[in-house]
Amino acid sequence: MTDSKNELQNALNEIDGATVGRMAAELIKALKAKKKILVCGNGGSAADAQHFAAELVCTFDDRTRAGLRAIALSTDTSILTAWSNDFGFNTVFERQVDALGDAGDILFCITTSGNSENIINAMKKAKEKGMKNIILSGKNGGPALKHADLSLVVASKSTPRIQECQIFVIHSICAAVDGAYVPKK
Repeated sequence: MTDSKNELQNALNEIDGATVGRMAAELIKALKAKKKILVCGNGGSAADAQHFAAELVCTFDDRTRAGLRAIALSTDTSILTAWSNDFGFNTVFERQVDALGDAGDILFCITTSGNSENIINAMKKAKEKGMKNIILSGKNGGPALKHADLSLVVASKSTPRIQECQIFVIHSICAAVDGAYVPKK
């Protein structure tokens, strides 16, 4: 347990707060311009994408904040299974970005490696559509980093530690978003 605790503490200490702030600022700018945040990930990162979208649409810390435009691309099982069955899983998020994304929107990708082809293809499509790409990645960031406008890499080899740090970052972003919409007391 101590090794996991130390590894988590070390990974958290390496998170660049300025980058987290820039990520939050980009989301706030897009949301205030009535743009959408499309969020995607695979496996545990898909769950984190859903969590993130729910915090934006519903509420994070302040229950008086209006709902914000966010969609987790991993939530519609009919779209996921129909497209993947007929055309392949590698383009499932790309298709949704093509259908739902508009110039000025943000694609927010969550991955523990940056290697997933469906994430990379979605990022390429987002660029074509004039969207910004923000990515939370792990390990060495992977090939998805070259498609990112803004990135934060949790430089750990442990998937659980990466995910724990990423949820901390997501919650930090949500707190900043709340702060931009809720008057200070």
